[in-house]
Amino acid sequence: MKARLADIAAHADVSEATVSRVLNGKPGVAESTREAVLTSLDILGYDRPSRLRRRTADLVGLIVPELTNPIFPAFAQIIETALARHQFTPVLCTQTPGGVHEDEYVQMLLDRGVAGIIYVSGQHADVTTDPERYTSLRERELPIVLVNGYCEGIDAPFISNDDVASMELALTHLVQLGHTQIGLAVGPERFVPVIRKIDGFRASMRSLLGRDDVDELIERTMFSVEGGDTAGARLIEKGCTAVVCGSDLMALGAIRAARRAGKQVPRDFSVVGYDDSPLIAFTDPPLTTVRQSVQAMAEAAVRALLDEIAGEPAPRAEYIFRPELVVRSSTGAAPPR
Repeated sequence: MKARLADIAAHADVSEATVSRVLNGKPGVAESTREAVLTSLDILGYDRPSRLRRRTADLVGLIVPELTNPIFPAFAQIIETALARHQFTPVLCTQTPGGVHEDEYVQMLLDRGVAGIIYVSGQHADVTTDPERYTSLRERELPIVLVNGYCEGIDAPFISNDDVASMELALTHLVQLGHTQIGLAVGPERFVPVIRKIDGFRASMRSLLGRDDVDELIERTMFSVEGGDTAGARLIEKGCTAVVCGSDLMALGAIRAARRAGKQVPRDFSVVGYDDSPLIAFTDPPLTTVRQSVQAMAEAAVRALLDEIAGEPAPRAEYIFRPELVVRSSTGAAPPR
């Protein structure tokens, strides 16, 4: 190491102490001096430390699930706009069942020398996933930010919606309308947001109605119209007069199931969605839903990533954003028994 420092210092015409400060990312070195040291490093054939390797500074990876759920294009659009304001170009990678896997996208992004990656509802939201795919990126000192999902032990900022508060908002609304038989329709329980929604549902049913016997009121299917249809049909058969859904698409499926059963929404059956996706206010009936703070969350994710890229990392924590209940026309008073 001493010989290397001496060679670099001689070539750049600076002291070995200055070379050491540059290689270790220490402050107090003029930008022109820093560039001279890094140029000497390259000319002499030494590998830069990973934090100092040249990246395509204007590219940022953005990995999102399939775009059929309108909430993900909404996240992508806001993130892309925020990155563009700071002269970064997003590389959008969308996952589809049977398509390119997240890990393959990451390798492609690494090959293109991206400055960082933002994940929205990625593998980090799956409790069965191996966190090594993320820890290995952090070991390479690649900045990452993870949205809607939490995995212990990853050295990165997390941005999440408050799923427990979402359930409290939806259930308080329905209980105030007189409903006591309220179901929950969510996706697979291996996902962190689903686990938290179920926890919030149980807690709110207990605090609002004094009920602990809610296992039969929870349906786990898929985050799709078809999944909501299946869950809604089962809950109607169990005598539920209302359902809280894990996505707006599921809510549309629950409305379809209610109509097939001869029920009117909201006269006979109330439905609450989740996300407040674009155009959801124009469904029939306009959907009551829990709105994620997509704008604030997306901008916070970009801000955290840019801080990471600039070498000013955000405190390691999960930043929780409060949702909002948007009351429209898919919920109404509980029907007479």
